[in-house]
Amino acid sequence: MLEPNFDKSPDGLLPAVAQDVASGEILMLAYVNREAWKETLDSGCATYWSRSRGKLWKKGETSGNVQRVHEILLDCDADAIVFKVEQLGGAACHTGYRSCFYRKVADDKESLECVGELVCDPEELYGGKTV
Repeated sequence: MLEPNFDKSPDGLLPAVAQDVASGEILMLAYVNREAWKETLDSGCATYWSRSRGKLWKKGETSGNVQRVHEILLDCDADAIVFKVEQLGGAACHTGYRSCFYRKVADDKESLECVGELVCDPEELYGGKTV
């Protein structure tokens, strides 16, 4: 079976970028281990390893904001992954923004400026739970 080189990482986790298949927008960065990789291939939905929770995390299992995978890219060393996804439900970020990359360094180089689109209230998605 074709798979990334999980042995290159001491903890078996490789970075995975989720990119909108239609627009090319970078939605989020998460981590994938061998189990998450296999589940993504089997289900067709982006599945990650949650470092904070220490368990497999199928994107959208709580919020409904599922990422349907259309294409998978591996870098030249097979130790970084790009999932080209269709973001269902609008928000890729647990803060309610379409993308986790909703802030940029401001011109003053000392603050962040919001440049993203808030598409939902995270309290409604997660009911106040820590995610």
